[in-house]
Amino acid sequence: MFLEKENLIVNRKNGTFDKALFSFIDKLRKEILKEKYSLSVNFISPKEAKVLNEKYRNKDYTPNILSFPLSKNEGEIFICLSVAKKEAKEFSLSYQDFLKLLLVHGMLHLKGLDHGDKMDRQEKEIFKKFVLK
Repeated sequence: MFLEKENLIVNRKNGTFDKALFSFIDKLRKEILKEKYSLSVNFISPKEAKVLNEKYRNKDYTPNILSFPLSKNEGEIFICLSVAKKEAKEFSLSYQDFLKLLLVHGMLHLKGLDHGDKMDRQEKEIFKKFVLK
């Protein structure tokens, strides 16, 4: 399924797509990356995630999320739903909330942040504002 609106494309090859999640992604995009940022979010298989991780990061494992900035105002996020589903329990979050946390995390990478205290603080702040209302 493919959902699209100005500056946002969300693609999921198999299964249905939750329109509430699409709306959530758009709200996050506007908050973190700003209105004019063009974002593509793709939900992919473990095999696809591993291939991308090997090709672009030289890492030999299947990641839960990958973020690729394409320009100052454009980027792509790839999420492996099956990995996210397994890992949600490790973070004591529901699958849906963990998926939202991954989206926040990926968008902060697109904004230019690397892992560390600053990113952790912003991640917690945004997650609290948008998910733990």
